[in-house]
Amino acid sequence: MNDTYTETIQRLISESPFEIDTELQITGRIPTLATSAFLTNKQQGDWAEEIVCNAINEYSQEYRALKYGRDDSLDAGDPGFREFYAAYQDELNSVGKKPDILIFHRSDVASESIHDLEDTEFVQSAIAAIEVRSSSFLATRYSDFMSERTHRAEAECAHIQRAILQEPYADLLREKRPHLYKIISEASIDTFREFDFVARGWYSSQTLRELSQYLKDLKEQTKILQRRDYLSITPKLEDISVVNRWIQNFGVPHYYLQVFFDKGYIIPLKDILELTADSRNEDVIFSVERNVKNQGKTTINMNIQVGREVIRRIDMPEHQSAVKEQQRGRLLFYVTFQGGKGYLDPEVFSQEVANG
Repeated sequence: MNDTYTETIQRLISESPFEIDTELQITGRIPTLATSAFLTNKQQGDWAEEIVCNAINEYSQEYRALKYGRDDSLDAGDPGFREFYAAYQDELNSVGKKPDILIFHRSDVASESIHDLEDTEFVQSAIAAIEVRSSSFLATRYSDFMSERTHRAEAECAHIQRAILQEPYADLLREKRPHLYKIISEASIDTFREFDFVARGWYSSQTLRELSQYLKDLKEQTKILQRRDYLSITPKLEDISVVNRWIQNFGVPHYYLQVFFDKGYIIPLKDILELTADSRNEDVIFSVERNVKNQGKTTINMNIQVGREVIRRIDMPEHQSAVKEQQRGRLLFYVTFQGGKGYLDPEVFSQEVANG
């Protein structure tokens, strides 16, 4: 067991500005019905794990990946699900959350199928553990779109600024709101995203109405610049609690790997904890939100560019509709994913694992 690593993670969690409860006990109502969205997300998550596992085993000469986390076919509403879910909660509260994938030296694992994942010593011999996350985005397309949107908004801000600083608008704004006039006159491309002002409306003359519209348009463009414009690796604080419990039991360095439909990014849990402990990084390389659609759980949105592009390309899988009939005759239609291929960058992967 890697005592130094477990101590480092425990220390970083204790120093975190967020409330990460290391004694957290998972409780709550057992789900009674699955949804089509849940089944689709589950299929996508399973596909992402396959992509990662196969990419590592095909392209890495040093390491072998073994699927480790729960691989179940029971869903809410299925016979036996209540017992399965209760057992899973007990596991989270005792052992912690098992990572999706364990990484071993190839010399320590002769094949992908002959091993005992219930053997504590064998699991502790892993050199890395990976939590796989999936996202329904094309990372490259998203980045291109956001870059174009940002450049367009910056150009609009500059255009509106020039219009406002011309007469007769400049004198009117200097008279009505001298502080705002000063801010706008000194603004640059780099500071537009810091703008925060109330765009009040004036209506007593045509010129004032035009100035009001300029200010309203400037406000709208700065709002665009202030929106989060990056895709994220998305650990939840509750997940970190139970992930840490597993780490303290087994001592294996943990990583998050976010799989998009065209590439994948990896970041160590240690880096996430270190970066989020620095308040200067908030709203720059990470943000925090409470998702009301996910039982109010607090999620860290970590810019994928802070991680490293470890799967440089992914071939799109085939996808088709499927249907599941529940006990009462309720039909759930969802999407399944088959095939596709991930192309690992073995050098990047080796560097990340070596630094773990």
